[in-house]
Amino acid sequence: GGAGRVAAGLCCCSASRASPHCTVAPQQQPPAPTPDMKSYLWARYKEAKKVTKDLVPSIMSNLLNPDAVFTNNEMSLSDIEIYGFDYDYTLVFYSKHLHTLIYNAARDLLINEHRYPAEIRKYDYDPSFAIRGLHYDVHRALLMKIDAFHYIQLGTVYRGLSVVPDEEVIAMYDGSHVPLEQMSDFYGKSSHGKTMTQFMDIFSLPEMTLLSCVNEYFLKNNIDYEPVHLYKDVKDSIRDVHIKGIMYRAIEADIEKYICYAEQTRAVLGKLADHGKKLFLITNSPSSFVDKGMKFIVGQDWRDLFDVVIVQADKPNFFNDKRRPFRKVNERGVLLWDKIHKLQKGQIYKQGNLYEFLKLTGWRGSKVLYFGDHIYSDLADLTLKHGWRTGAIIPELQSEIKIMNTEQYIQTMTWLQTLTGLLEHMQVYQDPDSQMILQEWKKERKEMREMTRNFFNSQFGGLFRTDQNPTYFLRRLSRFADIYMASLSCLLNYDPNYTFYPRRTPLQHELPTWSDQLCTGTFRIPFLQEMVQNK
Repeated sequence: GGAGRVAAGLCCCSASRASPHCTVAPQQQPPAPTPDMKSYLWARYKEAKKVTKDLVPSIMSNLLNPDAVFTNNEMSLSDIEIYGFDYDYTLVFYSKHLHTLIYNAARDLLINEHRYPAEIRKYDYDPSFAIRGLHYDVHRALLMKIDAFHYIQLGTVYRGLSVVPDEEVIAMYDGSHVPLEQMSDFYGKSSHGKTMTQFMDIFSLPEMTLLSCVNEYFLKNNIDYEPVHLYKDVKDSIRDVHIKGIMYRAIEADIEKYICYAEQTRAVLGKLADHGKKLFLITNSPSSFVDKGMKFIVGQDWRDLFDVVIVQADKPNFFNDKRRPFRKVNERGVLLWDKIHKLQKGQIYKQGNLYEFLKLTGWRGSKVLYFGDHIYSDLADLTLKHGWRTGAIIPELQSEIKIMNTEQYIQTMTWLQTLTGLLEHMQVYQDPDSQMILQEWKKERKEMREMTRNFFNSQFGGLFRTDQNPTYFLRRLSRFADIYMASLSCLLNYDPNYTFYPRRTPLQHELPTWSDQLCTGTFRIPFLQEMVQNK
């Protein structure tokens, strides 16, 4: 036990970052106040602070490995016979230059085709502004972070580039809860009367920034505008950067500038093929673009590694539409008209649908593991409707875990958890002196929460948590992905027959003591030292 026990001297909570905060059972009668409550409470505070400080070195000796694979649902790789992959941000990663390119191209389309003021060119792309998984209220033009329970994280609501005061947010939404009928639909979109849309795609980072910058311009210049029209125009401009081939041509013209750290993709694919696994690729990107990128990161013979290659699949429609047939693409990129009776190795196919894919390949059920970066478009239908196993590629894990491994973060989070425990236990003292001290502690707790948000992103914090709850993004990730990792290269750390076991995190009504003890050292948790030693 550590920080939780420190909080009251009588709670079983652990300081482990893996554990939920333990709720102390309410007492029938509050303990009698001591003659000097100020001295008593501050003594407990100082004691907790000291023990918390002593805990930090032991936590620092068990740092999480950013190259680990993390598990939501138990899965053995020995059961997997077929591996499938998305292309963008799964097999290939892009440099920071790509989002600047998308932003600038979409901004130019807004000006040249949608007649937006040329003055918006003064707003450059800021890669540090937004994070993935945010929601956008289309009618109010507000960008925000929402937790797994549909509550808005106050302090993370932005109109343009400025934060909206908490009081104004609460007045607009009659609190901070977003009703189900207003939330984004199954695929994160604002449809059928829903006012919220969710940005789940890594490619959506420039879109969020462009929306915010144009909103900012209109607000600063007192220009009356319709937020719904702005959202649609920005969305269409971002789409056209892809559809009109602007992004694809730029990458193909300077592939070394835009494609980065995919050097281990070949090693992953080769390892799987050497162990007799079948491989396939289903991507929304066009044939020539994928071919040039794969030749760059894997080699001229990349098609020899794949049993089936499908381009311009139009996911997620690919997983639901039973009507569109496959078309073969020849070496010159020309679409052929002959009927497809078999998906042949070495060939490239366009469009099609998953039902026809299953019929032609027979690759069904839990022997198939598909990897993608988009939780909705890549993974949701596969796990819910078709029983495939799914793996999410979350590049942000690398940077977030490195932050979580810093001493400053560990000190802050350990003390934040301890302070929460102190508040929970000491709230039974209702005398004026005690309540004054508790208010001081609450103020410190609030400041520390803001500090932890700034560790990751000064506007919106980290990808996976609000203040204490999981984000809506993490809720969907936990539901639709059996495993998740920063990149495919993480698989190189594991044997092809390895079984991934999810950690049994104690529920709020379960005692955490036994679970914490089992999960310390090198058991269950993929610690950094363990992975290094095993390499």
